Amino acid sequence: MHAAHIIKTLLVAAAFAALAITAAAAQEPGADATWQSLKPDVFGERPITEASPLVKLNAPVRAEDAAMVPIDVEVAVPAGDARTVKKLTLIVDENPAPVAATFNFGGERKDITLATRLRVNAYSYIRAIAELSDGSLAMNARFVKASGGCSAPAMKDEESALKNIGQMKLRVVNDGQKGDATLANRLARVQLMIRHPNYSGLQMDQVTRLYIPAKFVDKIAVKQGDDLVFTMEGGISLSEDPAIQFSYEPTGKEIHVDAGDTDGRKFEGELKPAG
Repeated sequence: MHAAHIIKTLLVAAAFAALAITAAAAQEPGADATWQSLKPDVFGERPITEASPLVKLNAPVRAEDAAMVPIDVEVAVPAGDARTVKKLTLIVDENPAPVAATFNFGGERKDITLATRLRVNAYSYIRAIAELSDGSLAMNARFVKASGGCSAPAMKDEESALKNIGQMKLRVVNDGQKGDATLANRLARVQLMIRHPNYSGLQMDQVTRLYIPAKFVDKIAVKQGDDLVFTMEGGISLSEDPAIQFSYEPTGKEIHVDAGDTDGRKFEGELKPAG
């Protein structure tokens, strides 16, 4: 056999072996041990449907930046099912404060899409748990290889970060006009970004070598006209400059955002999307 062909065969075999190791690491026994002890604290004894087809969660297998791990969640109730989506909880098992954020949705939402960025402190499952109007819980999870996200130094110095704290950007990233009006709610998205260092309490000031006290966005409320889109309660696992992309009904009504942080600051923003 030609030497080049042998080398190519070995490289292919090595690649498949690496994929097998990755898959094994994501599913190895005990990898979700933290979740088994955490679950009763968050949801009590309520049953949770795991690997539910109602919940789709996209996250990288290996994160480029552990302090800003992108995730994208879709929850969709099938046609003919009378239930609606009421709540979504994001959890990072191995983080010091595992519950990253909890979203409560207004209206009778049959489907929602939501994307954000999370800190991941160690190799961990990220979980998206949806609560439906009948109280049932549906979950999907992804194992993400990342570490040090909660203690990674802030990208900006404290003086610069606090100078612009609370500034908001709201923009339509997809207006949902893709031909089928029944899909508009799923396709139409707005992106919200809030300037905030979202200090975790585990980051060290590189000059003083002292830990920076925790200071983060803990409340967000989004309304469209008088109708609630969602409220959010957040923790230290949301990334610096929290960014949330969410689905909405493209009615043309003004979108208004009220937010606050753990120091009691209040922030506001609004957007008038085209109808």
